[in-house]
Amino acid sequence: MKNILKISFLFVLMTFVISCATMKENNTVSGKVDSIEAGKDGYTAKITTDAKEVYFATISIVNVGGPQNYKQLKIGDNVSVKGEIWKTEDEKHIKVTEIVSVK
Repeated sequence: MKNILKISFLFVLMTFVISCATMKENNTVSGKVDSIEAGKDGYTAKITTDAKEVYFATISIVNVGGPQNYKQLKIGDNVSVKGEIWKTEDEKHIKVTEIVSVK
């Protein structure tokens, strides 16, 4: 009986750990590039959405899956990017994993 409880507990614990690990969502942000700041491995683009929300998009070759997926955005481009969003006290950031479109 104790072994069944231990196995059940282990199963529930592993299910919880796996579900937490896969909770990172890829969110989409679309808007106009207002500024670009060069970084060590890529750059950060300030994107303003139609709803006047500002996101700081970190774009690097590694995060977008290699040089074939990497694009250098320009100020004034209308873009759509996907990635992981996080917020600080007064800023919204997105680690870009895919550049969906550039116009």
